[in-house]
Amino acid sequence: MSPHFDRRPWGARDLAPVYDRHVEPGEEAIGEVWLTWDHCRVVNGPWAGAELIELCRRFGGDLVGSASIDRGHFPLLVKFLFPHDKLSVQVHPDDETARRFGLPCGKNESWYIMHAEPDARIGVGLLPGTTRQVFEESIHAKNAEALLNWITPAAGDMIYIEAGTVHTLWPGSIIVETQQNSDTTFRLYDYGHPREIHVDAGLQALRETTSAGKVPRSMVDGVERLIGASRFIVDRFDLNQEREFAGSNGSTTQVLVAIGGCGAIEAPGCSAVTFARGDAVIIPAALPQYRVRPQWQVEFLRAQLP
Repeated sequence: MSPHFDRRPWGARDLAPVYDRHVEPGEEAIGEVWLTWDHCRVVNGPWAGAELIELCRRFGGDLVGSASIDRGHFPLLVKFLFPHDKLSVQVHPDDETARRFGLPCGKNESWYIMHAEPDARIGVGLLPGTTRQVFEESIHAKNAEALLNWITPAAGDMIYIEAGTVHTLWPGSIIVETQQNSDTTFRLYDYGHPREIHVDAGLQALRETTSAGKVPRSMVDGVERLIGASRFIVDRFDLNQEREFAGSNGSTTQVLVAIGGCGAIEAPGCSAVTFARGDAVIIPAALPQYRVRPQWQVEFLRAQLP
């Protein structure tokens, strides 16, 4: 997939070491790089240049899998985050709340910490005992961040941001985010910046307690499982020799995102696809098997539906 570089006021001007891209003077910084957005375009093969949403509508379950509720859209949005300034204190709705607002789905997400400086901070959830009313008062008093639970991230951590969790991200990290394919964010507090905030909607979406936070790693059938959530599964692989992978038997698409090194993905009847750090490759649900061959080493995440 061809990445979409999304400009944000809190973003970075230099995307190294993931991308060789610098923001020119006078241009807004880049905060997010979207890899599987509906309007990202295919790079290779007979469908080169087509938008992902075109392929979803043409191939349906053969591409996205039977586990996808809406087969006309890609179910997962995977992206890199490059925070160079504080993100707003915000919340995403769950599926039920999203439907009340006329939205197709909520937004559960996970953050894999690819890189973290010693002063990096992530606010995840409210301090114990903080009620919705107390938090609303802190917004008006302009000290909402004081009521957040703060985490110091380290490279390799996986953090789950369950829908309804108040959260924020401060500078000093590079993150791979896996989420439901929604861009709905309710800003509750933005440090006095002039951007629109959504206090009423955000308080409706807010949950005082959630299961958000650092996720302990586990091994599942010999695979390093970073997270197994209700809306997505993310595994990590670090290969120095080729490995065979089974498809999902039609149940789910798989997204492979390279975070280090370089490799090639091969499948019977298909041309090989190379991917290196920053690249995402989509494995259709209908593909029965494929092989990843490192050149000479490749580290990647695999995201899929449960």
